Amino acid sequence: MFSESSLPRELIEAYRETHYRVLGCGSLTLLVDQANPELEAAHHWHQTDCSSFITACNPFSRNLPDEENADRHRRLAAHLRQSERTFFEGIGQHPVNEWGGEASFLVFGLSLKDATTLCTRFEQNGFVWSSADAVPRLILLR
Repeated sequence: MFSESSLPRELIEAYRETHYRVLGCGSLTLLVDQANPELEAAHHWHQTDCSSFITACNPFSRNLPDEENADRHRRLAAHLRQSERTFFEGIGQHPVNEWGGEASFLVFGLSLKDATTLCTRFEQNGFVWSSADAVPRLILLR
């Protein structure tokens, strides 16, 4: 499925197993490749047919100090506010591994193309994107 990626298989599996929790939007947790009725309702509520769960933390999976990640998160938030996107804070966290959760955003109406551009700019390996079917999909950039 991800045979074209240069990322290690274990890292891809970790991304697939991660719980992508949205804060301030009910009890919304995105799981890769699992339909999510709450996300579908949120799409409807925000009058969109797509959303992206993105982060600016730990570029290319390099573990940065908390201060650097916080600065990257603030810069991404500023970009989203400037583009007048509707978004909610989130955290992507694997349920059992030792990697700490990453501050993230669920952004409504962020197209696959725009999410790819933005995540490339913030040096990410990938992101989670959902279309109108509200099935979160892992999109790898490397």
